[in-house]
Amino acid sequence: MSDVHGNTEALARAGDGADALICLGDLVLFLDYADHSRGIFPDLFGVENADRIVELRTARRFEEAHAFGRQLWAGLDRDTLIEGAVRRQYAQMFAAFPTPTYATYGNVDVPGLWPEYADRDGITVLDGQRVEIGGRVFGFVGGGLPSPMRTPYEVDVEEYAAKVEALGEVDVLCSHIPPEVPELCYDTVARRFERGSEALLAAIRRTRPRYALFGHVHQPLARRMRIGNTECVNVGHFASTGRPWVLEW
Repeated sequence: MSDVHGNTEALARAGDGADALICLGDLVLFLDYADHSRGIFPDLFGVENADRIVELRTARRFEEAHAFGRQLWAGLDRDTLIEGAVRRQYAQMFAAFPTPTYATYGNVDVPGLWPEYADRDGITVLDGQRVEIGGRVFGFVGGGLPSPMRTPYEVDVEEYAAKVEALGEVDVLCSHIPPEVPELCYDTVARRFERGSEALLAAIRRTRPRYALFGHVHQPLARRMRIGNTECVNVGHFASTGRPWVLEW
């Protein structure tokens, strides 16, 4: 599963009947593009201002969106307000994770806060690391690449590629963002290409994992496709569907 974006109720049921839950990030709900009344932004600035910021971003008028945001935040302690809101969301969502859960960060997550909430038995956080689950090796790469949205956990291309390289050969490659394939990166509702990773695509072609699992693109043109021997699967916009994707072996 990926892109929880505040759906704590469904998260609490996501691991029912499973041996393990894998979460590929984006726990935080900053602004719901389908319902502008939900998220940190409308809680602080109201629905009308949320409508406006979504309008600007959807039209790819990012500089105007940034200027509008700066106007709203003027005179406020942005860091303190956002951290407090994120902490409240994390407290609920980490408490809902079943045992065991394996998780990595999304681009809107705040990795510095995770150790405080993941510090209990049954939650394993991985980023550029591997773990064996049921006899298969899973590799995890968290975060996103630089984008006009300027989300909290974006890393540069070289740093991201180094995390991918550190995994070596795995059976299941888990990342928040997709490999750089147009059909996997295009969001049909937002009508734009999200940022994918060329390093992930190269690793898939080179090491040929059985599966490559990811999220990030909420309404993808293609939810799954094969690249050579690898089945690439967008495991879903969990905030909207509430349904995990099941991998059995």
